[in-house]
Amino acid sequence: MKKIPRILLAAVSSNSGKTAAACGMMSAYVQQGLNIRSCKCGPDYIDPMFHTKVIGTKARNLDTFFTTPDRTRYLLKRNLEDCDIAVMEGVMGYYDGVGGTTTKASAYDLAKVTQTPAVLIVNCKGMSVSILPFIQGFVNFMPDSNIKGVLLNQISPMLYPRVKEMIEAKLGITVYGYVPVVTDCVIESRHLGLVMPGEIQDFKEKLVKLAKRMEETIDFDGLIALGKSAPALSVEKETEEYFQSLKNQGEKIKIGLAMDEAFCFFYEDNLKLLEEMGAELVPFSPIHDKKLPEDIQGLLLYGGYPELYGKALEENASMRKEIKEALSKGMPVLAECGGFMYLHDTFEDEKGIFRQGVGQIKGKVFNTGKLSRFGYIEASCKKPVFGTLIGTCPAHEFHYFDSTNCGTDFHAKKPVGKRGWDCIHSTPTMIAGFPHFYYYGNPDLPKAFLDCCRNFKRRQSGGLEE
Repeated sequence: MKKIPRILLAAVSSNSGKTAAACGMMSAYVQQGLNIRSCKCGPDYIDPMFHTKVIGTKARNLDTFFTTPDRTRYLLKRNLEDCDIAVMEGVMGYYDGVGGTTTKASAYDLAKVTQTPAVLIVNCKGMSVSILPFIQGFVNFMPDSNIKGVLLNQISPMLYPRVKEMIEAKLGITVYGYVPVVTDCVIESRHLGLVMPGEIQDFKEKLVKLAKRMEETIDFDGLIALGKSAPALSVEKETEEYFQSLKNQGEKIKIGLAMDEAFCFFYEDNLKLLEEMGAELVPFSPIHDKKLPEDIQGLLLYGGYPELYGKALEENASMRKEIKEALSKGMPVLAECGGFMYLHDTFEDEKGIFRQGVGQIKGKVFNTGKLSRFGYIEASCKKPVFGTLIGTCPAHEFHYFDSTNCGTDFHAKKPVGKRGWDCIHSTPTMIAGFPHFYYYGNPDLPKAFLDCCRNFKRRQSGGLEE
């Protein structure tokens, strides 16, 4: 078994500077000429965009709610191998997991499942000696915490050497340095998390500047050595054989993938799995293109920020007409969140103006001013999906908008507690709703979609359905 050098950057809470520290660290390694891989813990679309911008290769997500421990290890092994160091970024506080009352799907859970050494970023503002019991509590809270080191944040450069000495002497845990304050390298936030990397002026230049400062304050060689101490990953043969069996199960088909400023939330592993199962993904822009790509057999409309581009989406009437006509002819479509919003008669933009959508979903989408539904769900289909019974799919929701017509063909249940609700429109040729799906959680969903697309292709060519 081949070893993958890897570390997990974690924190005691959200807004602790994990993303800035991770990006600065990866930028420093890139400047050193190292081959870097990265992933984000949890159902996050934006942080991986920052990672990708820094390292130049696609970042991935790993989520122990969506996938079993063995599937999680399989994905890590497949996506992060053949690198000098893999940097994994945690989510929220280190032990914060599903429902706010468990460690399931937490950064700790990911570190445990993948046997990855964790480095805890600790905000030292307002503390000196008190930092020690604070760190000790995190390290000892679980006997298998996997916390092997710490990085200090918001600490005076003058105080740092003495605090480092105390921590290492009394707690026996390595301090790998501190995160310097670089005021012009702050990453701002928006309601769904961070702003997009493309919105930050001179993003790469700022990260290079941060990296140079971090090289003066962080032991990067020590972190590489820590990453090399991670054991080799073991993946069950059955898991490898199962995903091998999914490859190229039918004829190649072309799928139109909405991809632009408004539609930009993708799990890279979702796209990769679709391609392995026989899809050729053809990007197009609902903002800029006047027509759909030629000779496609299906549509993917994923999430993003359509409310920020409502005027442009409305003014591109020819694209809205093209999509509506294609769907009326039976072209299969899978639409999530922002894509679901776009399919409505109207949707509200950031200025409170209701914009014309595609008109496939009767009703309107409106801004609630607060998180409407948030977090992980188990989505169970009440009837066949694309003509197939697929069972339950792990998914998540995170949106400030709601619809007058959310659909009732699935039932969403929170994994902790009794809360649940109906959602999603499911027809023989469409799935459209607010939930986001991760295909490795239930590959029967993308398989059903692609089979439906193949049947559509046969109908278009005068052939018979299977």
